[in-house]
Amino acid sequence: MSSSTSGDEINNLIKVWLTVLTSLTYSYFISSKLPKGLPRLLSLLPIITLFFLLPLAISTVHFSGITGFFVAWLANFKLLLFAFDLPPLASPLPHDSPHDHDHHLHLLHFISLSCLPIKIMTNKAKPQLVPQLLPIIMNYIIKSLVVVLSINIYNYKHYLHPKLLQLLYCIHIYCFLELLLVISARLARKLLRVDLEAPFNEPYRSTSLQDFWGRRWNLMVTGILRPTVYKPVREYLGERRYAMPAAVMATFVVSGAMHELIFFYLSRKSPDGGMMGFFVLHGVCLVVEITVKKRLRWRLGAVVSVLVTGGFVAATALWLFVPYMVRRGVDAKAMEEYVMVARYAKMVLKLARTKLICMYI
Repeated sequence: MSSSTSGDEINNLIKVWLTVLTSLTYSYFISSKLPKGLPRLLSLLPIITLFFLLPLAISTVHFSGITGFFVAWLANFKLLLFAFDLPPLASPLPHDSPHDHDHHLHLLHFISLSCLPIKIMTNKAKPQLVPQLLPIIMNYIIKSLVVVLSINIYNYKHYLHPKLLQLLYCIHIYCFLELLLVISARLARKLLRVDLEAPFNEPYRSTSLQDFWGRRWNLMVTGILRPTVYKPVREYLGERRYAMPAAVMATFVVSGAMHELIFFYLSRKSPDGGMMGFFVLHGVCLVVEITVKKRLRWRLGAVVSVLVTGGFVAATALWLFVPYMVRRGVDAKAMEEYVMVARYAKMVLKLARTKLICMYI
């Protein structure tokens, strides 16, 4: 990517996010004044449509992927809930918030909650952060080193076994995604001055698929799929025997569709159903797991459960998820961007060193 092209990309990114901010300001001042339900939904439909299209204005993998995830997925689903006056956008601030004077979200909170992967902590009992501070810092330092090390190892990918390389992709994606969400949450916490829920909860310690998808992996997505898909389907079907399986499958189908959309933003290639297959498979296996748990009293030991769950998630990711990404050339495009960033960083360091030398001559 040339310097002129990268400059155009930055300009496009700025325009896209200015559009997002303007659209959310409209939603706050105009749509929020309309009655909930159909009137408010109709006023938000142009914004929701626009948010699905905005990531197409960005060509780089990282910028288009992040914008697609934050705006086309999270913001749109939150706006759908807002149309019916449901949290998180329609909920009051926590009682201990310094902005609780009118019991409504002001514009800054509305925009932040709309387009960032954050969720305000509703539990009044705040966790004791001081004793856990060092392990948390070490955790993120290690994951940052893993990302940097992975990028350097990719230079020698021709010497690696394909499956080992794909496993490295999985580890890289997890560490990068958690760091991205944690950084977003930390910045939002400083900006909004509220306590936020953690985006991940050590998914490598999951003892079941239910534990992995429901309580540990990417909790921001789980928190938005539950009220938009799972609960409405479950409530609509009532006490029918197939209510739970149908709600679970609907949730995973929607998640699969949104992942297909995100990968379309990344690659600009038409979906072939591979990503949908990954999530449908996990949905079916989760339904089976829940059903078996209800009928059987015995449980596997904790260590065995972690190994079986982690093994299944890793095996299916290497079978369906990562090959789908590779087929679309997302990994190759990402590598090009890493090389471009590295060259730019070297150029900046070289210029800085030259200026320092000139200053002391």
